[in-house]
Amino acid sequence: MTALLSKDPAVLVLEDGTRHAGRAYGAHGTTLGEVVFATGMTGYQETLTDPSYAGQIVLQTAPHIGNTGMNGEDPESRRIWVAGYIVRDPSRVVSNWRADESLDDALVTDGVVGISGIDTRAVTRHIRSAGSMRGGIFSGADAALPVDEQLRIVREAPQMAGQNLSAAVSVAATEVTPATGERIGNLAVLDLGVKQATIDNLAARGFDVHVLPQDVTIEGIRAIDPVAVFYSNGPGDPAASGDHVALLRAVLDERLPFFGICFGNQLLGRALGLGTYKLPFGHRGINQPVLDKQTGRVEITAHNHGFAVDAPLEGSFDSPNGYGAVEVSHIGLNDRVVEGLRALDIPAFSVQYHPEAAAGPHDANYLFDRFRDMVIATQETTKNA
Repeated sequence: MTALLSKDPAVLVLEDGTRHAGRAYGAHGTTLGEVVFATGMTGYQETLTDPSYAGQIVLQTAPHIGNTGMNGEDPESRRIWVAGYIVRDPSRVVSNWRADESLDDALVTDGVVGISGIDTRAVTRHIRSAGSMRGGIFSGADAALPVDEQLRIVREAPQMAGQNLSAAVSVAATEVTPATGERIGNLAVLDLGVKQATIDNLAARGFDVHVLPQDVTIEGIRAIDPVAVFYSNGPGDPAASGDHVALLRAVLDERLPFFGICFGNQLLGRALGLGTYKLPFGHRGINQPVLDKQTGRVEITAHNHGFAVDAPLEGSFDSPNGYGAVEVSHIGLNDRVVEGLRALDIPAFSVQYHPEAAAGPHDANYLFDRFRDMVIATQETTKNA
């Protein structure tokens, strides 16, 4: 299988005026978004289909992309979500036996505008020093737009801060995946951009996984008689998700066991009364070291987040919203960012990274077991009360 790569021109324009000329890749036209970089050398299909990347133009730091093509087994959701795609050297040959189509064809099918043939290392180093910023890819005929016009279009694009993108990626109606392990009960999953690997991991732990629309109410959650609640990963600014925070506070008030990952971690922080803030260039990739303070173990983990929780790293502290003692459970070792929270007086915890690790290492997969054990322990306590 071969990929017919375009020779049409394309240009990447950053909001500070930086320009990189290359070749069109994927669909032709114009796309806008926050330019971020992902450090994984493998797993680009999972990256592209991760709903957390909605609204972002993703740059792959690995230089050679596309050699394994795309297949029908590995997608994390129903489509490619990235706003745009930047690679240095797209593969001209698809050489994996599982491939159904080339990456370039998949990008065209989902209307994703990309660019290839630029110095991705230079762009990455620029973002690392200047911070993530808005950008635009202009390809085909749009590459010939006047320079000033391209820059104006980029600067008029919305900032990621302040955006609520949950409605764009969430399911429209409840979807149920039956338990594949020994059944524990119904699990309410708030779909803020959930990945298929997360659903599979939860079902394997004995949960009938009810994936609920992002606008579900507490009454809608109660209606499925859940043994616990889970908040998924997803795109956007946690400060713009007040309704999801209010819903989570209702869940915590009922003492339902709770587990959140990525965006879910940020929303738990806000529900507990903590603040969140935007990172300079975020954590994205499958090689981020994290310390689990409970075990002292260092894990290599998969990340995709541009926001973080603001909390004291050492010791426990009282939740400003009255949920008792809380501690930071995990810390990022590259920059000391909060990577996990644990409530000590209610059954709730969360992590900022992706324990489902698709793609990525499986060091943190035990967190699904920790969640299952917490739910079972809560059930036992309730029985004996």
